Amino acid sequence: MKGINNKHRILILGASGFLGQALYKELCGYFNTYGTYFVDNYAFSKNQHYFQYNIEEDDIFEILDIVKPTIIISALRGNFSAQIIAHHHITEYLVANDSKLIFLSSANVFDAYSKFPSYEDDKTLSHSMYGHFKIKIENMLLRLPKQHYAIIRLPMVFGAYSPRVEEIKFFLKEKQPIEVFPNLIMNVTTDSKVTQQIHYIINQNKSGIFHLGSEDLVHHDDFFKEILNSLGVNKPIFKQVFTTNNDRYLAVLSSKNKLPDHLQLVSQDILTDLEV
Repeated sequence: MKGINNKHRILILGASGFLGQALYKELCGYFNTYGTYFVDNYAFSKNQHYFQYNIEEDDIFEILDIVKPTIIISALRGNFSAQIIAHHHITEYLVANDSKLIFLSSANVFDAYSKFPSYEDDKTLSHSMYGHFKIKIENMLLRLPKQHYAIIRLPMVFGAYSPRVEEIKFFLKEKQPIEVFPNLIMNVTTDSKVTQQIHYIINQNKSGIFHLGSEDLVHHDDFFKEILNSLGVNKPIFKQVFTTNNDRYLAVLSSKNKLPDHLQLVSQDILTDLEV
């Protein structure tokens, strides 16, 4: 039987979302793990380790004072301005309590670049509101001593019950075309692999910037065709979207903070998980 490691008290912000729930399930058997949820939900409200939290109305300090986490994992979604204020408060807590924030960021912090994949030490630059928002919080953390943060940059995340796969199934059911971007070169990952990787980062007390994507690169349209093949779909309808005439990269590869081989994956691993 697993024993609880009392060294850490973990608070997952956004623990009712896709990745937040996956992280809670991965960590709760090993650590004193708590989470926040937004929408009223009977299952969450009955769990004494879950706290309702409205990022636009509630003060994050109230939950921090109750939980007293040594590690905070931010998987929040919602209003960007409210998130920035909340993360300002979190950084104050980190320094005052010698805690760490594991921040789930995105490959979109590099979406202004297109000619190459991006590595940990590359300068961030984004043309999208989402990427710009993630950069703001990253920069907030980078001003802290390194032991207080782990920035996790993620590519597209898949999984059997991921929002992307659920959306594909919905479009198939409604006989609607599925959008693909033929010129987009990316890497990918799964919820199960990300949770294992973050568990390792916690256990090994790792800090800094991590690019947690597949080691190989795939074209968006080819990968979606392979996903549909894995789901047993023979003749899907695609809508090809060309944002540029040239190939463009949106991929986060690791050259510096590489995790052990057993925590790496390639795109084929994702397709294997989806096969019916």
